[in-house]
Amino acid sequence: MKDIKVLGPGCKRCEAAEAMVKDAASRLGIDVKIDKVTDYAEIAKFGIASTPGIVIDGKVVHAGGLPKAEALEKWLRA
Repeated sequence: MKDIKVLGPGCKRCEAAEAMVKDAASRLGIDVKIDKVTDYAEIAKFGIASTPGIVIDGKVVHAGGLPKAEALEKWLRA
């Protein structure tokens, strides 16, 4: 199971990023546990200045804007 954190204050882009992660994981048949991190101090610990951010298994894979679907699938498969 992949441990995923979606970092952001809860804006529309952050919600969209979370939905993209869920959809991609479902398409690929990958079990994921998604945590939403909305606390700015916690987000800062990941070194992210622009949200939304995506962290997979402790590694920051994306920050700022929405990721491309192909990239998201690649990160989930890794």
